[in-house]
Amino acid sequence: MAKNLVIVESPAKAKTIEGFLGKDFLVKSRIGHIRDLPRKGGMAIDIENGFEPNYEISPDKKAVVSELQKLSKKSDMVWLATDEDREGEAIAWHLMEALDLKKEKTKRIVFHEITKSAITKAVDNPRELDTQLVNAQQARRVLDRLVGFELSPVLWRKVKQGLSAGRVQSVAVRLIVEREKEIKAFEVSSEYKVSAIFYSKEQKVFKADLPKRFKTIDEAKSFLKDCASSTFKVSSLEKKPAKKSPAAPFTTSTLQQEASRKLGYTVGQTMSVAQKLYEAGKITYMRTDSMNLSDDAIKAAGEQITKSYGADYSNPRKYATKSKGAQEAHEAIRPTYLANPTVDGEKSHQKLYDLIWKRTIASQMSDAQLERTTAEVLISDSSEKLVAKGEMIKFEGFLKVYLEGNDDDSEEQSGMLPKLSEGDDVTRKEITAVQRFSKPKARFSEASLVKKLEELGIGRPSTYAATITTVQNRGYVEKGISEGEERAYEVVSLIRETIEESTKTEKTGANKSKMMPTDIGIVVTDFLMQNFEEVMDYGFTADVEKEFDLIANGEKKWNEMIGQFYKPFADKVNDVIDNSEAAKGQRLLGQDPKTGENVYVKIGRFGPMAQIGEVTDDEKPRFASLLASQSITTITFEETMELFKLPRVVGAFDGEDVVAAIGRFGPYLRYQGKFVSLKKADGDEPLTVEIDRAIEIILAHRKIEAEKIINRFEGDPLVQVLNGRYGPFVQIGELAKKDKKNVRIPKGTDPKSLTREACLELSEKQKK
Repeated sequence: MAKNLVIVESPAKAKTIEGFLGKDFLVKSRIGHIRDLPRKGGMAIDIENGFEPNYEISPDKKAVVSELQKLSKKSDMVWLATDEDREGEAIAWHLMEALDLKKEKTKRIVFHEITKSAITKAVDNPRELDTQLVNAQQARRVLDRLVGFELSPVLWRKVKQGLSAGRVQSVAVRLIVEREKEIKAFEVSSEYKVSAIFYSKEQKVFKADLPKRFKTIDEAKSFLKDCASSTFKVSSLEKKPAKKSPAAPFTTSTLQQEASRKLGYTVGQTMSVAQKLYEAGKITYMRTDSMNLSDDAIKAAGEQITKSYGADYSNPRKYATKSKGAQEAHEAIRPTYLANPTVDGEKSHQKLYDLIWKRTIASQMSDAQLERTTAEVLISDSSEKLVAKGEMIKFEGFLKVYLEGNDDDSEEQSGMLPKLSEGDDVTRKEITAVQRFSKPKARFSEASLVKKLEELGIGRPSTYAATITTVQNRGYVEKGISEGEERAYEVVSLIRETIEESTKTEKTGANKSKMMPTDIGIVVTDFLMQNFEEVMDYGFTADVEKEFDLIANGEKKWNEMIGQFYKPFADKVNDVIDNSEAAKGQRLLGQDPKTGENVYVKIGRFGPMAQIGEVTDDEKPRFASLLASQSITTITFEETMELFKLPRVVGAFDGEDVVAAIGRFGPYLRYQGKFVSLKKADGDEPLTVEIDRAIEIILAHRKIEAEKIINRFEGDPLVQVLNGRYGPFVQIGELAKKDKKNVRIPKGTDPKSLTREACLELSEKQKK
């Protein structure tokens, strides 16, 4: 048995670190959190005794804890090598508690990269557990449990069963809801933008724009008429030197944003890949607010730049962290070995590593030196002037390696201008006035939401991915799928001496992969804003983060901070339960022409729904679920009445009716007693799907079902060997019956070789 036991997060990290330490060290993984507040059985916080949390060992970690306890008793020293942030510190504390480790035989080590030098340095410089960091994390965990535990039941009673609220997640949803309301309330206006194409003296083409825009098409036509008889001359030419500086090395949030822009990764995907790169020793720790690079990294970057591009391209820099609440003392995210511009492995790992390497190297390179040219073009028969702008790169600098992406799609890049001189006559090729529409603020992408949360000081790098996943999983937010709708716009062109008018179309209102609130998300946000304004306040949520910082610095006691918040909050919860009205987002749309009964849309037990009649009437109201593409905030009376035409017979297939309807789990087709889902992403709606498309969907479903079945043994019970999402498995019983049971197939067993008897035997073994 090794004298030293080192406990780390994951098997991948354990394997890498064990290679750096000698035979006296055994490195073991705890595989995730080993202790937390229980998911079931109450709040698990003793409010009367200083909000003391009642942690338990997670059921799936009991075997891991048992093994670590045995190993720790046999070791002379236990080294807790969890991550160097508050969560990592709290995990180390949980390990001490769960394993009953003695202080004198426990050492805490931290490192922000998994390299031999970093690990050796950490072992040579152990420290004690930082209880202030532990308390800051404990305060976060307890506060989040209190808010969620108290608010969620209020939502169950006042909105809908099964809902949840959270201190950060509810504020994130508020951002998305408010942005959607801004978009819906936005009034579109249009203007006419004028652009001209000219030939220079050397017959080179360049473009110039009119700085002013015209409100009406008549104003634009009048300007073009003036241009038809005009001559054009370069009236002024101004050249100015300019420079561009590189972006700072990556923090967690800037990595998430740039990976979204350049690689199309979700926030969760970025963090998952970064975690694997870190554990493999390829990059430094991926949860950080710091833009700082170590002196060794700056030196290594300088050597790499000089070697690859020349000394002129090197410009060592140190960056100051902008985030006021930055809690991590370690570095920005960078490659551990800057001499390695690439890594082996999965494509996603290679792409993210490439992004990190380029950003790090670029941050230590010289500014790009530019020359910006502005030329004004005089119009002989008009008081207006056209302006041409160009940009020439005199020295590439960091642009040789990397340029940061931009969220603003509308930003126009300046091109290069041909040789022009003041007084030059230029020749008109064409001048065009194009109708352009004003745009509301864009919906949030995952990356731009992270950027906004960081700007407001809400959450921390380690919480962003989980927050974004949670609000989607809870059904408060969804990603849009629409490519947009066609919109007509007017174009007026002056070509030769003729003014031509035409109408073109463009896509507008695209929401693909943008974050949009669901009806439930809107109703819950409005209810919480009305009744729990403080919890939903951006300033409050950011101030809480500052309080956690004070606790981490030993300037405040964690349970006192919780106590100041909890008493008024609990009183408010009781007041809302007793005195507030239920919130269903209900809208009265009109009266049913046949019965004269009221027609409503609202949130029902299974989601957004329409209702004809009152619950208090002798006759029960009629209900219909809204389509996935519809919202209770925008649906019209006519669209609502159409829903009551469901279920609808689409047509016949092989002599039997195909019926379209909406059920608890969404729209579907019913045929021969079986149900086939209609998918929103495919554009299929139960009110409009035609029989040819319905048959296509049914046949595709049959094919999938046939491929799913490896073997089928009739009898009581029905036994099937099936292909599942995670591989082959045995299913005992019928899908529609409650006693259906899924059985694992042991590794190495060919699923095609299983008989009915073998399947039933596996079922019995699993039971035992």
